[in-house]
Amino acid sequence: MKLVFCGTPSFAVPTLEALLAAGHEIPLVLSQPDRPVGRSQQLTASPVKQTALAAGIQVVQPEKIRNNGEFQAQLETIAPEAIIVVAYGRILPPWMLGLPKHGCINLHASLLPKYRGAAPIQWAIAMGDLITGNTTMLLEEGLDTGPILLQQAIEIPPQQTAAELFEVLAHKGAPLVIETLAGLASATIQPKPQSEVGVSFAPILNREDGRMDFAVRTAHELYNRWRGFQPWPGAFSVLDGKKFIVHRMAVAEKAAIAAPSGVQPGQIHKREHRMFAACSGATWIELIEVQLEGKKRMSAADFLRGLPHGLMARLG
Repeated sequence: MKLVFCGTPSFAVPTLEALLAAGHEIPLVLSQPDRPVGRSQQLTASPVKQTALAAGIQVVQPEKIRNNGEFQAQLETIAPEAIIVVAYGRILPPWMLGLPKHGCINLHASLLPKYRGAAPIQWAIAMGDLITGNTTMLLEEGLDTGPILLQQAIEIPPQQTAAELFEVLAHKGAPLVIETLAGLASATIQPKPQSEVGVSFAPILNREDGRMDFAVRTAHELYNRWRGFQPWPGAFSVLDGKKFIVHRMAVAEKAAIAAPSGVQPGQIHKREHRMFAACSGATWIELIEVQLEGKKRMSAADFLRGLPHGLMARLG
């Protein structure tokens, strides 16, 4: 088919590469405008833009697309049979949704209607799900409400982080898009309306999502949120008025801690060279690698060196 591809981050790159390898014609790629990156704030092209330019494909990066007459005329001249959207980061206007013969096809990293929204991978892990997947669907004006084309289920291992799951879903989603296009071309796939049962949302993350609430959440819940919020916003608390980042953690067995009774949520307990924090429901989290504001990242053993034994300060 003749396609237009819309995508921005590295998650979308495997699909773009798969479409090219499958022989589809892609005369144009849309990507978000270059953004400042790192401490130097140097303008940097998105991974999709870099991939497209390396393949000799024209890239456009309009700041606005809803009322952009020049861009609309460009797409109408191309007359794509389908528009593929993978993590583009913009809502497509009605004129664009109705342009291609086969519609605008989106790869969404969840089993819709579960986790509609911007961060389905992160929230699936943060909520402790054991299964997630990919969905291809036809875009419409609602937020991830369009008819489903194909789905694939993927297990979430108990220690997998969102960063690791991103890679899995990105590479498994690419052939699903190829299969979807083939099914549409042969009329063997019929769009299926989404169920209104089981709808949930995955809102964009903010910094406060990483704050550890020891009084409300159990150790398992805090661990799942840490896994889900990698690499950002991570997991953090406050110790002696300073930000306390937990880079690595694990759920601890209470029997292995030998902690005294009556501890408060967030209270730190030191046992030998290991560091634990009390959580809701009489559960404990082991803090394996930590970083106090103004200090370097270090193991719990190094952090605890020289500190008194037994119960210590309280986090939060």
